[in-house]
Amino acid sequence: MALIEVQDIVKIYDVGDVQVRALDGVTVSIERTEFVAVMGPSGSGKSTFMNLLGCLDKPTSGRYVLDGQDVSQLDRDRLAEIRNGKLGFVFQGFNLLPRATAIENVELPMLYDGVPPRDREPQAAAALRAVGLAGRETHRPNQLSGGEQQRVAIARALVKGAPIILADEPTGNLDTKTSIEIMELFVKLNEGSRITLVLVTHEPDIAAYSQRIVRFRDGRLVGDERLSGPRIARTTEAWTREAAR
Repeated sequence: MALIEVQDIVKIYDVGDVQVRALDGVTVSIERTEFVAVMGPSGSGKSTFMNLLGCLDKPTSGRYVLDGQDVSQLDRDRLAEIRNGKLGFVFQGFNLLPRATAIENVELPMLYDGVPPRDREPQAAAALRAVGLAGRETHRPNQLSGGEQQRVAIARALVKGAPIILADEPTGNLDTKTSIEIMELFVKLNEGSRITLVLVTHEPDIAAYSQRIVRFRDGRLVGDERLSGPRIARTTEAWTREAAR
């Protein structure tokens, strides 16, 4: 069974007197340990799709089965439990607490779950080591580069052992060199730690790091492409094309 199964999902928003069909009959499956990029123009439905995958919203109709459990119509409390146990989130804006240290930011999910300090700190330190930030535990966000801040955010997503990371434009605030470093880290986590990754991006050079690209337009799934060939060759070619523009 696939880790993520979305079956004929429809999401309708009421905007004044108008109904907006943000998703219109989307069906897609994502297997364990896949790395999937989600692409599409503004208003295509990709953000709504990610909100549903992240149990931040519920579909108007259709089924969403996550790790064998139908979560389509669970109440807010149950969705929060699913979210905390199975999903890690990485955002374009890092979403770090500015006055907290790197290790304190990584500890936050465990703090909210009532994990005692003696258990939180070693787990957070291990997550920071996993993203290459050993020695930066006591630095605050304003003492870290943009790439280091995003690594802290990735460590926070990893710290509770969630099998899925959902990343929304994670390189949107980063320069090219740092974007490459972050995407190589995602590949390492996907291949080495067997993390399932679903990433929204509008950049083909970023999507080239994935194993598969699904494309949205006008609320519908209009493309589903499995990428072939070594990732290093694909991504080098993509960055070369981007630099030539």
